[in-house]
Amino acid sequence: MENKVTALIMAGKRSGVHDPLAQRAGVAQKCVVPVRGVPMIERVVREVAACGKIGAIHIVAHDHEEIAALPTVAALVEEGRLKFREGKFNIVDSVFSGAEGASFPLLITTADNCLVTSDGYGEFIDKALAAEAGAAAALARKQDVQAADPEGQKKFYEFRDGGYSNCNMYWMGSSEALSAAEIMRGGGQFVKFPKRIAKAFGWMNLVRFYFGWGTKEKIFEQVSRRFGFKLVPIVMSKGDFAIDVDNERTFEVTERMLAKREAAAG
Repeated sequence: MENKVTALIMAGKRSGVHDPLAQRAGVAQKCVVPVRGVPMIERVVREVAACGKIGAIHIVAHDHEEIAALPTVAALVEEGRLKFREGKFNIVDSVFSGAEGASFPLLITTADNCLVTSDGYGEFIDKALAAEAGAAAALARKQDVQAADPEGQKKFYEFRDGGYSNCNMYWMGSSEALSAAEIMRGGGQFVKFPKRIAKAFGWMNLVRFYFGWGTKEKIFEQVSRRFGFKLVPIVMSKGDFAIDVDNERTFEVTERMLAKREAAAG
């Protein structure tokens, strides 16, 4: 485990809300909904565990029992490589909970990132290390996302150097960088709710973002000054890394993409 990254897999659920996909599948929480016959989080854990750059794995969840019964999860718990951490009321406090007892740096991913591969996690880690990032976010190019799913996402983060989508992968280089998680306390989804940018990053950065003033690197540099450490945008090689299982449509898209991968692999 020495000199390896710790992975946090966020597998919480909304209090008092039964996810429609979970309801349809007859399970208690979305993260165990089968996608092409394999529970989402089982897929994510397999890929995370297969990445040679990742050591310990923490699953942050409100309901451990369904997850702990899955074969890959159970085997990694038995091995001592995987531990559960308690999910909290909001995403930020859940990240703090997941980081308890963890060795840095941290890679944060989500239980519905079914299309991210072990190579994809390795790519993100390599690029974050090469950039000497205090904290980082994975992005996919607009054209790559649209090529992967032409009928999908319509809104993107627009910078002078193009449009990008969030891949729900984050990097925390040190315990000090955990303060960057506060960016998400308002709920994230900045494309849908621009005022959250002002709250998280400051009004001037909202203006820069809204009008596309500057490249993504320039905007992240401005935000870095606000937080006091280096925040870096990491551009990923594949657009499908930005597609997670949010609803029925993205569930179907994900199943089609996984079927295509399996057919290509023989």
